[in-house]
Amino acid sequence: MATQETIRRIGNDIKQLVGRVISHEMKDPRIGIASVVSVDMSPDLKLARIYVSVLGDEQHQQDTIEVLEGARGFVRCEMGERLDLKYVPDIQFILDQTIEQGRHIDRILRKIKEEADDDS
Repeated sequence: MATQETIRRIGNDIKQLVGRVISHEMKDPRIGIASVVSVDMSPDLKLARIYVSVLGDEQHQQDTIEVLEGARGFVRCEMGERLDLKYVPDIQFILDQTIEQGRHIDRILRKIKEEADDDS
């Protein structure tokens, strides 16, 4: 088993590399503005769950994740060439919706504040 420090370091390396690959090397027009938010490595380092934030509506977000899932082989190949890893982990792209959830909470709080101001 890898140490927590090793898991964290490899996850960070994968986050930086995949972020660069998505933003600079993937030319598919269905990929909009996407950024890698975090990478969750399995304890055995055989799986990397890559959380991606995508600007746009729900359909655009799903399309981007589908394109990324379709490009898993390309991304893994880039990881194998550029990172010093004994084994290249399998990868899974997951839509990170924390930004949208934050916006939703912000809208609710603004609405509550407006209603409280109207009552005053």
